[in-house]
Amino acid sequence: MSIIDKINFPEDLKKIHRSSLPQLASEMRKMIVEVVSKNGGHLASSLGAVELAIAIHYVFDTPKDKVIWDVGHQAYAHKILTGRREQFHTLRKHEGICGFTRMCESPYDSFSTGHSGTSISAGLGIACAKQLKKENAKVIAVIGDGSLTAGLAYEGLNQAGDTHKDKDIIVILNDNNMSIAQNVGALSSFLSRKLSAKYLQDLRKEFGEFLKSLPKIGDDVYKFAKRSEESFKAFVTPGMLFEAFNFDYFGPINGHNLNHLIDILNNIKHLKEPALLHVITKKGKGYLPAENNPVYFHGVGCFEVKTGNGISKNHNIPTYTEVFGETMVKLASEDKKIIAVTAAMPEGTGLTKFQETFPDRFFDVGIAEQHGVTFAAGLATEGFKPVVAIYSTFLQRAYDQILHDVCIESLPVIFAIDRGGIVGEDGTTHNGLFDLSYMRSLPNMVVMAPKDENELRRMMVTALSHNGPIAFRYPRGRAIGVPLDENITPLPIGKWEILKKGKDILILSVGSSVYEASEAHKILVSDYGIYSTVVNCRFVKPIDLELITSLAGEIPRIITVEENVLQGGFGSAVLECLNDHGISGFKLERLGIPDLFVEHGPQKLLRTKYKIDSNAIVNSALRIMG
Repeated sequence: MSIIDKINFPEDLKKIHRSSLPQLASEMRKMIVEVVSKNGGHLASSLGAVELAIAIHYVFDTPKDKVIWDVGHQAYAHKILTGRREQFHTLRKHEGICGFTRMCESPYDSFSTGHSGTSISAGLGIACAKQLKKENAKVIAVIGDGSLTAGLAYEGLNQAGDTHKDKDIIVILNDNNMSIAQNVGALSSFLSRKLSAKYLQDLRKEFGEFLKSLPKIGDDVYKFAKRSEESFKAFVTPGMLFEAFNFDYFGPINGHNLNHLIDILNNIKHLKEPALLHVITKKGKGYLPAENNPVYFHGVGCFEVKTGNGISKNHNIPTYTEVFGETMVKLASEDKKIIAVTAAMPEGTGLTKFQETFPDRFFDVGIAEQHGVTFAAGLATEGFKPVVAIYSTFLQRAYDQILHDVCIESLPVIFAIDRGGIVGEDGTTHNGLFDLSYMRSLPNMVVMAPKDENELRRMMVTALSHNGPIAFRYPRGRAIGVPLDENITPLPIGKWEILKKGKDILILSVGSSVYEASEAHKILVSDYGIYSTVVNCRFVKPIDLELITSLAGEIPRIITVEENVLQGGFGSAVLECLNDHGISGFKLERLGIPDLFVEHGPQKLLRTKYKIDSNAIVNSALRIMG
């Protein structure tokens, strides 16, 4: 019987002898690779954190002790160890377990995560709450080195290190790529394990108090001793940054050596002040294809386990992201003022070729969306044309900067909003279902959504020729497959496009919903003899006032369709417009996402479930027609 079959919860893990833990890690890696190869997911990060998850649950008393996994895509091993081994094959499937940590899924998931940089702030809040309730529990925040580019992480470190109050929190820095990892070796590992021992920590405190008590010279001697200790630690470790935040720093140590991990966690769990353990891990550990190409296997689709090769569906049609990236290179070769800005997602936003072709005009600001938007605003003041390419779900983090630093002065910053709409298996935290609402509420902002990839290219040219804030959102996945114009022409701002003409129903659709509306038109004609006017409402703001008022007067039976929340979205814009211009006597149904968060699952299934596909449009038309 394999070891993993004996593990259902952390109490089962604690019964395993240390000598058997490496075998358990190997079995867990095999399970993770097999499941992700079928379901897709975040492979490299989770493979790198297997030993870390084992050590944490081996040493601490979870779920009484709280573990927060930053982002959560490194927590697959954690899920296997905490009651979800038998359900792990449902990872990222509809109604299966989530690819990130979710409080509603398990009491072992102490905080729901999906966006990076939140673990320290959340962990600190939990730690302070435990102190207020006089509950004796440890709080462990596990954060990746990439997440330390998020300003929020430093805000959490800053408060946690406030010396006015003790903060009982352990931060584990899971470092798999940072330059501060250079001092890994036997000496630093030895020092961290030895210096973390409880008796040495107590001795250091007592000795410090003794030095400070010496008459006249006490404070000076203590400060000199402290400086000497810090200088020695700086010589053998890269931890001075964290010492400056008043964290006791330990590391770096090998994050795949279970004995070392367990020893040091046992030592530092007794500390009552903030501690930071720096561990070095290897992305994709234990699976050679992922070790060799951790970027590809960070977030990967289905693949063959033996080779690591993706399972091709023989698509010749590019994705919207690929079309955007290729067009950026074409346009930038013609205009030297075009600059690309992204937030730690050059591959995900399709900008790797741009980065290679125009390295001086490419800026990856790290996981710092707020900074990225304001940085772009600065570029715009000097006459450049910054294109800020960020996923819809992540752009939410920079709403204040879009409003204050871009829109108030109407600066010509272009927002390329990838993954607009339902994204699928990444689920609740990653669905881009709010951008039409939060972007159209901003004065001076123009908001567009293309019906296909050729219109996306036209919107890019439109944005570059516009002298003010402008955004276009496009979906995840394959484009439609339409021919691309060789000569890309801009669109007239605020003008819609009539695709089909009919006298019975008016269907106003936007973005990815346009082709669903066109399909519904065919069904209505062939099956019911109902003729609809289908409009590609490619500008959500400003809307085509002249066209909508004239059409609503002619066809008072209206359906709006959007892959966005209904509150404040495109349908709301249509209702506001009709009301403001005194148009009445119409029937209108809005199709979109209701007042809830959409779970993970295949895009097609979710569009059907939330009634924004062609069949839903047909049913809506039948209701309105009676």
